[in-house]
Amino acid sequence: MASPRDIILATRIHLPEASAASFRLDAVEKALVALGYRVRVLTTQTAQKAPSSEYVDTAGTIVSRWPVKRDASGYVRGYIPYMSFDIPLFFRLLFAKKARGILVEPPPTTGVMVRLASMLRRTPYVWYAADVWSDATSIAGVPKAVIRAVTAMESFVVRGAAATIAVSDGVAERIEKLGGKNVHVIPNGIDTTIFSPHAETLTEKERVEKHVGSQYFLYAGTASEWQGAEVFAEAIATVRKSYPDAQVVYLGQGSSWETIRTIAHSITVGNPNKPPVVQHALVPAHEAARWQKGAVASLVSIRPGLGYDFAYPTKILAALSTGTRVLYAGVGAVVDDIEQHNLGIHCSHNADMI
Repeated sequence: MASPRDIILATRIHLPEASAASFRLDAVEKALVALGYRVRVLTTQTAQKAPSSEYVDTAGTIVSRWPVKRDASGYVRGYIPYMSFDIPLFFRLLFAKKARGILVEPPPTTGVMVRLASMLRRTPYVWYAADVWSDATSIAGVPKAVIRAVTAMESFVVRGAAATIAVSDGVAERIEKLGGKNVHVIPNGIDTTIFSPHAETLTEKERVEKHVGSQYFLYAGTASEWQGAEVFAEAIATVRKSYPDAQVVYLGQGSSWETIRTIAHSITVGNPNKPPVVQHALVPAHEAARWQKGAVASLVSIRPGLGYDFAYPTKILAALSTGTRVLYAGVGAVVDDIEQHNLGIHCSHNADMI
């Protein structure tokens, strides 16, 4: 018999790994616990590179971690890494104590396993639609067979869900076209108790140790194909002709990490004692807030035309919550907010424009 107060979260990413998904799920966990629910999280074993200092699982939650295959950047991404989480997840759900419901985080392969296990256990589940995977796949240039498979899986998942949480109206509309029902729009947010105007900046000693001066721009988060974050490394070469101490600091990981490193090594202009590009691994949220607070501006980008034009990056919310202005390279709803509320500067996704 299902416990009326037990909820399961199925997710390949979870704090202390910093990401938009981790932050929103952390908020969900705290809200459920505050309402008196018992939360069980089925997730992955923490990556070796993941920040863990001072992180404690939310009181009232039980976090169960499973070892998985990760890519070179330490991220659970790609067919084999997904399967290394999804297949064991099916059996973890099958033999878990029955719950009132399951909240499942993408990718669609995870959703398929959850739907199959839910059918066998007669447990309803809710799909968390942060984006539309079939749309992104169709624009990414992958074989048509892969596009059809991803679309079929995503449709299978949303049609079987008791409800879907969409992070924007655009995502909600696409989910409904895929057969989703009972779709609720709940935008992403940020923890303003951490990302706050009262956050302390890095001390001069800390900046020196990290090879960073006072004139740095910050890119914090995943740097993958659809963000195109390397455009800021390309732009800083021109900026340093007029401002030789200017730097771009990247905090994170992603498939563009090595590309950014290569670009950085090719830049020869500016103060040789201040490297043009500084790359650091993911840091705990409270430390990321300190980096945000001291930045000249926070850098955010979305490469247009890849299926993510509707996205509203959490990086923007993190920056604004600390009082730091945003330099956004891309399109979408972000542009309107920046213009209407004087939140920073926006331009096209182009190094010269930046």
